Amino acid sequence: MPRSVNSVASRARRKKVLSQTRGNFGSRKNVITVAKNTLDKGMQYAYRDRRKKKGEFRSLWIQRINAGVRQYGMNYSQFIGKLEKKGIELNRKTLADLAMHHPEAFRAIVEKVK
Repeated sequence: MPRSVNSVASRARRKKVLSQTRGNFGSRKNVITVAKNTLDKGMQYAYRDRRKKKGEFRSLWIQRINAGVRQYGMNYSQFIGKLEKKGIELNRKTLADLAMHHPEAFRAIVEKVK
C-alpha cells in the first residue's frame, strides 16, 4: 500500500503559522521552523500580558486618583481609608475617571470624605 501524505492539510498548517507571524523580521516570517518558535513565544507573551494588563491599569488608576486627591491636601491612602469609613463604594476605575474628566464631581467626593 502506498504511503499517504495529506499535503493539503500540511500546507494549511504551515500557512496558518506563517500568517500569524507576519510582520516579523527576516527568517522569522518565512522559515517554518523559526516562525513556529516565534509564534509559540509570542503566544506565551500574549497569555501572560493579558493578565498583567489588569494590574497595570489598576496602578494607573491609583496614580490618577493620587494626583487628583493631592490638590486637596490628602494622599491616596488617606483618601481610600476615609472612603471605606464613610461607606462610599466607588471603584478605582470610576474614581480615576472622575478625577481626570469631571474634576468638580471628584472634588465633591473629596469634600464629602474630609
